[in-house]
Amino acid sequence: MTETLAALFLAHVLADYVFQSAHMATQKSKLDMLFLHFLVVLTTLFLATGNPASPVLYALALTHIAIDTLKTRLFGDSFAPHVIDQLAHLLSLLLFASAAPQIWTDGIYAGHDWLPETMLLTAGLIYATRAGGFAVGKLMAPFSPRLTRDSLDGGGQLIGLLERGLIFGLMIAGMPAGIGFLVAAKSVLRFETIQGTDASDSRQMAEYVIIGTLASFGWAIAVSLMTLAGINALNGLPLLEIIAQAD
Repeated sequence: MTETLAALFLAHVLADYVFQSAHMATQKSKLDMLFLHFLVVLTTLFLATGNPASPVLYALALTHIAIDTLKTRLFGDSFAPHVIDQLAHLLSLLLFASAAPQIWTDGIYAGHDWLPETMLLTAGLIYATRAGGFAVGKLMAPFSPRLTRDSLDGGGQLIGLLERGLIFGLMIAGMPAGIGFLVAAKSVLRFETIQGTDASDSRQMAEYVIIGTLASFGWAIAVSLMTLAGINALNGLPLLEIIAQAD
């Protein structure tokens, strides 16, 4: 089952965060864009599992589109609907992998024991960095226009991308203590920025930075733990073991 879940997770990440353009994401209320996204989802499922003959993949692709349609038609594009949408997608992956674990073993990649872990690491990295950027961006959107007016164009997004990538790498490498040094370095750099503003703006900027940092770090750590649990499951280890025990 874990091999199938790893492949399905990679397909989901590729479909939503690599091969889905901004235009496709904003125009999902239109049937042609929705159908195009369905084709992208189905194609990534075929490629990730190596099993285009499985009817389960068609059902999963339709489920993906149903979740997107409900979110688009009934809710907005703010932080809470976005997170609920992603949780619904992840739950559907888990349910389909549990119901049809043979998707992987019946595919052309069966026997390549190294591939599921590679897929899981790739999907986890993309989900921690790129997906996290969308989630944190939606959370911070109500506060951003005034507080980031003097920032470099795209600077905040790039910083967030890099810090989440570093956290993911530290967690996967079994060095979670390194995150503390990352927090300290960012705090020092941000302190210099806040010093140059008046008291009111300084407080608002500090709150903005703290909220954004905690959200970004929290997302990266959560995705890292989820990825580690999957890797441990593939290797027959305790799911929540972060640092490998010495023999």
